[in-house]
Amino acid sequence: MTLTPIDWLIILLYLAGCMVAGLWMRRYVRGVQDFAVAGREMDVNLGVASLAATELGLVTIMYTGQLGYEKGFAGAIIGVIMCAVIWFVGRTGFVIEPLRKAGVMTIPELFEKRFGTRVRWLAGLFVVLGGLLNMGIFLRLGGEFLVYATGLPPGWLEWVMTALLGLVLIYTALGGMLSVLITDYLQFLVMGVGIVVTSILVILHIGWGNLIDTLGQTWSTNTATAGAPGTPHPFNPFHSSSFGWGYLVWQVFFQIAAATTWQTQISRVLAAKDAATAKTMYRRTAFYFVGRFLLPALWGAAACVWFAQHGGLPKELTTLTAMPHYLSIVLPVGIIGLVVAAMLAAEMSTDSGYMLTWATVIYNDLITPCLRQPLTPKGQLRLTRGLVLGIAVFLLFYGLWYELPGNAWDYLAVTGNIYLASVFTLLVAGLYWPRANQTGATAALVLGAIGPITFLLLGKKFAIAPEIAGASSFALAAIGMLVGSLIRTPTSSATDTKTTSQPHHS
Repeated sequence: MTLTPIDWLIILLYLAGCMVAGLWMRRYVRGVQDFAVAGREMDVNLGVASLAATELGLVTIMYTGQLGYEKGFAGAIIGVIMCAVIWFVGRTGFVIEPLRKAGVMTIPELFEKRFGTRVRWLAGLFVVLGGLLNMGIFLRLGGEFLVYATGLPPGWLEWVMTALLGLVLIYTALGGMLSVLITDYLQFLVMGVGIVVTSILVILHIGWGNLIDTLGQTWSTNTATAGAPGTPHPFNPFHSSSFGWGYLVWQVFFQIAAATTWQTQISRVLAAKDAATAKTMYRRTAFYFVGRFLLPALWGAAACVWFAQHGGLPKELTTLTAMPHYLSIVLPVGIIGLVVAAMLAAEMSTDSGYMLTWATVIYNDLITPCLRQPLTPKGQLRLTRGLVLGIAVFLLFYGLWYELPGNAWDYLAVTGNIYLASVFTLLVAGLYWPRANQTGATAALVLGAIGPITFLLLGKKFAIAPEIAGASSFALAAIGMLVGSLIRTPTSSATDTKTTSQPHHS
């Protein structure tokens, strides 16, 4: 179906409200501390809303819907792992407590205290590389959702992407983290309503009993048919036809690293009032991640059943675009406008948070250590805002030409691994292992990026499994840290630490 005037009115009112709220916060930005970490005054409730909103983007809806279409409810296991890991980190304070107490703006800044300026710069480079490549597909996936859910011509996708990015860029570049937090709160409310309403309508449309029975029957029939033994089990993620044990073990390590080092999440930790606030924020947000995967996976599974019962998936659709097209069939007038507004909320909150995060890392960890004299407060703000603009331009062009080497979730997980495995290794070793030194840190950073980068460049040609690329990055980073640190004497390591220059604060 196409959008009606009522739907467009709902969407336009929401967009106008977000822009006004985001621009209003510009008046409170006095320096880079306010721009990047909101003056470190974020409380628990705002932190929960901001973390949940930023980590539930339109790209999340797309890749979880694709997992639901391809793997049924088994696809939601990633959310269960996320929930368990984030709750554990919030309960114990593992990594995030000492990180918040360090008073830094970014993770690489902490490394300068422990390993020196070179390691800080190199870590910042890998953080930015992994983060920008990870975010590179956000706009295209978001545009594809809007095109297929609203009935817009496919040729409009690039224009939709550009318009979305432009709106987000305006309030992010002007208001920074303060604008991101206030718009995240609005988007958290709208998104919550949209997801719940959509899930209820999907269940009413497809029928719960029909959904469960058809998924089970389809798997049983296909696996009993010659030539189709690899159909994923829709309910058992440990089954060899689904994710399998190897993939899920990699995901446990990946999620622990993400919860403690993914810069967009950690930026909320660093913006919190104190370490106790950050830990509470994690514990309260943890269970949200189950719904983040389960409900969109429900939509994808329902789309799979519906198309299977209506002649199969049309040629113009893929497992990625099947779910938004199915929603365009299910959702009535008015509701589709609310859902599209909710999806726009998800896209805007994620894009704004990510652009600000990577711009902050570039400014704080790549540019600042190289400056002979610090910039003035106005110069710092101009530079950081210019970096946000530069990131937006990169995302626009990268999203238009890059072809995914597999499904969207695998791409996101592997690109994240470019720095997650190595930076996680540096954090844990730097905080908890006195023997860790600059040599081990450098080796861990370089070796940890080899597997993911190889997957991106050659994965499609040589059929490299994502879990192999991801697991190898953790193993290589750990080996680099251990060997590099042990070949240096403790006395030399201690000397390096004592003579390390202090981090650059803005």
